[in-house]
Amino acid sequence: MPVTFAVVLTAIVVAGVVWALSRSPSTPDPADPEAEERWLVRWFGRHPRFGEAARALDRKVMGGLMAAIALAIVFGTALAVGVVLDMVDEDAGLARWDSAVADWGSRHASAWSTNVLDALTDLGGTRYVVVIAVVVAVYDYVRHRNGNVVLFLFVVVAGVTTVNNVVKLLVDRERPPVLHLVGTSGSSFPSGHSAAAAAAWFAFALVVTRYSPRRGRAAAAAVAAVVTIAVAASRALLGVHWLTDVVAGVMLGWGWFLLVALVFGGRLQRVGEPAERAARQASACVSRTPPTALSQRPR
Repeated sequence: MPVTFAVVLTAIVVAGVVWALSRSPSTPDPADPEAEERWLVRWFGRHPRFGEAARALDRKVMGGLMAAIALAIVFGTALAVGVVLDMVDEDAGLARWDSAVADWGSRHASAWSTNVLDALTDLGGTRYVVVIAVVVAVYDYVRHRNGNVVLFLFVVVAGVTTVNNVVKLLVDRERPPVLHLVGTSGSSFPSGHSAAAAAAWFAFALVVTRYSPRRGRAAAAAVAAVVTIAVAASRALLGVHWLTDVVAGVMLGWGWFLLVALVFGGRLQRVGEPAERAARQASACVSRTPPTALSQRPR
């Protein structure tokens, strides 16, 4: 059962990496914007060429840095998906395993395995993700009365679906020519279920555990990673997606989640505040200047 072993091993490795990164104090914490910004300042401070910039950073001027990081996330995600697409075009790298995984899933399917995989794949289905998002949003709003969380979940779910469908239309890849064990529609690349699971389940974990200790948030992130890998594997083993489809879908979903979490992570971008603050400080200085000093002019 080499494919099954590979899926389980991948899920364990990814969950372990996500858990370790989420728990480590040396990595950013999306649930605590102030701590994350302090982390960024320390990171810049460790590099001499950025020392002066690091000393100048505070919450009032983080907007520009956050915008730069957002652009880096967009570029990195596009680059990762593009690399996978190049593999498909050149039949290299992961694309060499596309046919083998699709054939294996089709040939080894049973009624029991198909039912299990169908249940797992539903965790990334649009209807299920929307229902879970509504439940999480209502639960959080009742407890904390924070409308930004509702908007955050909406943008994550609606945005990843929109972006994924746009990429599907542009690429227009055919699905594997094997027995499809569940219904399908649309083109194949990237996997919409995989992208939705990667973005939505990490968003659910962040919202539900954002007031928990960092250890609990790390555990929730690891669970979200396992769900993501399970959904991605189910799409390939059910014969409805190539391996490269689900890999690209997971990358796209994680990239979208990171981008939206950066924007909604409690740090109002406040791009214009430095100029506004400077104007207020100048006005305060003028108001504190004695009238006699203003009236005395050199002759």
